[in-house]
Amino acid sequence: MQIIRNCSSKLLKHKYLCQPKVYSVYYSTVKDAAKELPLAAGYQPRPVEQAYWEREERQANLPKASASSCKRGTYRMLLPPPNVTGNLHLGHALMATVQDVIARQRQQLGYQVDWVPGTDHAGIATQVVVERTIAASQGKTRQDLGRPAFLDEVWKWKADKGAGIVQDLRQLGCKLNWQREYFTMDEQQAHAVNVAFERLFDEGLIRRRNSLVNWSTSLRSAISDIEVDVVDIKEPTEIAVPGYEQNVLFGRIYDFAYRVVDGETLADGSAEEIVVSTTRPETILGDVAVAVHPLDPRYSKYRNVEEVKLKHPFRHDTIPLVFDISVDQEFGTGAVKITPAHDKFDFELATRHKLKPRQVFSETGHVVEAYPEFKGRPRFEARELIVNRLEEMELLRQVRSHSMQLPVCSRSKDVIEYMILPQWFLKCKDLANDALSELHSGRLQIQPTSFETEWERWLQDSRDWCISRQLWWGHQVPAYQVTDSKGNSQWVAAVNEKEARQKAIQLVGSEEFTLTRDPDVLDTWFSSSLLPFSTAGWPEESYKERYPLDLMQTGHDILFFWVARMMMMGLKLTGEAPFQRILLNGIVCDAHGRKMSKSLGNIVAPQQVVQGASLESLKSGLEQSCEAGIIKPTELKTSTAGMTKMFPNGIQECGTDALRFTLMSHNIKSHFISFDVNACHTNKLFLNKIWQAMRFTLGSAKGLGISLHQFETLEGVNLSMWDRWIIGRLAETLSICSQSYSNYNFHLATAALKTFFYQNLCDIYLETTKSAIANRTANAYIHVGTLTACLSWGLQAMAPFTPFVASELLQHVPLNIELKLSDYQDVKLEEEVNEIVNICQNVRQVKSRNEISKRHQPQLSLFAQNSDSEGVLRRHLPQIQVLTRCEGVELELLDESSKISKQLSFFSTAGALCSFGLKVSDGLAVTAEKRDEMHVANKKKLKKLVNELQRYRLRLDNEAFQLMADKTVKTHFENKVKELEAEINSLTRLAV
Repeated sequence: MQIIRNCSSKLLKHKYLCQPKVYSVYYSTVKDAAKELPLAAGYQPRPVEQAYWEREERQANLPKASASSCKRGTYRMLLPPPNVTGNLHLGHALMATVQDVIARQRQQLGYQVDWVPGTDHAGIATQVVVERTIAASQGKTRQDLGRPAFLDEVWKWKADKGAGIVQDLRQLGCKLNWQREYFTMDEQQAHAVNVAFERLFDEGLIRRRNSLVNWSTSLRSAISDIEVDVVDIKEPTEIAVPGYEQNVLFGRIYDFAYRVVDGETLADGSAEEIVVSTTRPETILGDVAVAVHPLDPRYSKYRNVEEVKLKHPFRHDTIPLVFDISVDQEFGTGAVKITPAHDKFDFELATRHKLKPRQVFSETGHVVEAYPEFKGRPRFEARELIVNRLEEMELLRQVRSHSMQLPVCSRSKDVIEYMILPQWFLKCKDLANDALSELHSGRLQIQPTSFETEWERWLQDSRDWCISRQLWWGHQVPAYQVTDSKGNSQWVAAVNEKEARQKAIQLVGSEEFTLTRDPDVLDTWFSSSLLPFSTAGWPEESYKERYPLDLMQTGHDILFFWVARMMMMGLKLTGEAPFQRILLNGIVCDAHGRKMSKSLGNIVAPQQVVQGASLESLKSGLEQSCEAGIIKPTELKTSTAGMTKMFPNGIQECGTDALRFTLMSHNIKSHFISFDVNACHTNKLFLNKIWQAMRFTLGSAKGLGISLHQFETLEGVNLSMWDRWIIGRLAETLSICSQSYSNYNFHLATAALKTFFYQNLCDIYLETTKSAIANRTANAYIHVGTLTACLSWGLQAMAPFTPFVASELLQHVPLNIELKLSDYQDVKLEEEVNEIVNICQNVRQVKSRNEISKRHQPQLSLFAQNSDSEGVLRRHLPQIQVLTRCEGVELELLDESSKISKQLSFFSTAGALCSFGLKVSDGLAVTAEKRDEMHVANKKKLKKLVNELQRYRLRLDNEAFQLMADKTVKTHFENKVKELEAEINSLTRLAV
């Protein structure tokens, strides 16, 4: 009794606190235990997020824990740097959220997380968008401005867009190490790039040579394969091409004749000829051969001829006929023209046959001076002129529709021209083999594992990497051309001009030379491939303190272009793999599974989901992008139409947590991820459900005169069956969450948490305990304690996914409630409660189908299958009444003489335990039509149960199943058969 005298006088009002079992849980010396932090009436994202940032700001001033003080050490990740071309899109939001969830979970486990943020200069992409903006705002080109002035404009763009990206990442709640923030063209990164290039050059791995590259005549630069979009054309189609006033027609194939030199004169008097097929007649000027398959019977007559010469129609010289097994006999006439200067296939074939390429087009896409008749003509204008000339020369045989794949620059929308030009190349064969060895040795793990074959495919066929670009924005190639007094030129690589000059002196043997730095820049992927160690401080030795990474997470679309190259460069330049785990996410699409694009108008920015956006503001954003030159006027029209169709009422405010939770509710390892804005709003309502559960718990505690912070343990407490059940559900949920982190199946965790909070806690447990809490029964305190524990543990599990709302609500509950969760995972109890819940769901379905509401005062009658079932049901009658929302519940044992259908208005079965019926007041007319609907519903249910029973019996009768299945599975199947037989028997007896 001394304990009672020491308690608050307010607690003394409750005489049943004298029970010893209560003191062990709820005794507190808090003077004013009822005083709690205020909680708004409903969940509103903006004030919750604002309060979160205020708390973060206060905590930022507190001393940080050192890596040595963290019990698990440091966990390192690198955020794939967003391009400074614009704001974050949903793909960025997905990657950032995935990594933030991992970071927060690792912090919960006791790690210090070092997650490095940064932004990428994105050479071509940024240069193009800035050029468009300048053209729209100033009416000038970059050539008009000159290189220095243009680069000033790009740096201004970077400052603006880079700040926006940082702000977007912060608003997403990302716990990044902002002290280590980098930009891929800052001083440290530039130094690392120069050192890497120099070392690779000095080892002979980087060399300058002429080779075929993807060329954009609009950008006047080589571009990487990832910047080439392939457009499928099924029929003749006009396409807008930069630099042409009229659209250009594609999707046709042209057959024309090459006359055989010294060939036979045919019976009709015509000369012997070979007809070739091509989709690019404009490149005929550069043909160096015609190729056929050696086994093609149409050309067998030429197989044994020593040399077959064909007369070129425009150059007045001859070209050979060659045989090559790579020729597709099904393409056109089976004879193809070979233009190695402008075609990948032709370049490789010409190399095998030692055929010298002939250039047709200049770097601007105009016919070169070697062909006076067409000199200076744009390539697609030259096409029409050449076709007309072939027709005049009676060499054109046919023009017809033809499906084709057109390579288009993703940045400029120009049709790619393959060109042989001097470029810098990195030899990748040995580097690729080293990266392959990491996978084959088991040191490297890739999730999903299906991408291991993709890793092998890319690296086994790895070719030299063209690392130079003819741009102004980017890392200038640290290579210098040394020209001696005799005009001989050589190249040296150096981190700066001073070092280059010293190398040149050693190379030439004197100081009589000119030194000229290559004006080209490096491929963006080159600098990005160094990031795991360059951001750690490489080439300084201190980088080893922050290298390697523990996880590399990014989109699967850049597995080769970035991830594999990071592995190659890391192994080569540091001698150690930059990471041993790779996690790849899919591509975010719209709700219909379509890729997000301007033409569809389905592009959604994360902030539009977080803050909400009216249709008018969405349209206004598109108009501003058009005015800035980011999208074209033609794209504006289609984008606006698509957006109006997708979001006729705009986008509702959902908040950051709902966006994060929705993104993580998808299997991130799927190839495509269909994002639905409506799902975000649904998840906002889900978070409000948790919010209301906390408000109820706080209100209940206040009504009992206690504080939730008093609940420090539930150990040793005499919990009710439903208390034990909900804690068991909590334990199972936390177990699923833990497993989902280990295999990166985050969607299983979000699904489990949603089921726990929505269904288990709010819809079942909270509803079944409201009455006891409201009436202040002895169990009321235990129920409130159980709710507190569930909210505390559950919200801590939610925190990595929804940090804002979790942080807000966790202030109201203790964070370290002593509870041995494994003691509450009771399979039998779980099965029993599931049966009760199943009964309630069946009853509510019948009520819903027949529009039975509270005003009809429904009375529920339960008919137990046997005495055991009757005992189970009787234990839970109060909960059944609450969950079915019936006015009363009766229970009796079903016997052979029962005539349920005649006694009740509506009836059915509810699993193996019982059948049930409903009586309603006169306010609802039970018509013959309703009875017929009830019979039909029961017949459908019976048929479904019979089919299910048959499936289980077939499995049990299967010999292979009996041999291979373990005892637990067999027992489950056998029990299921018994349950189905019992329910079928009951349903059959209900006069259906």
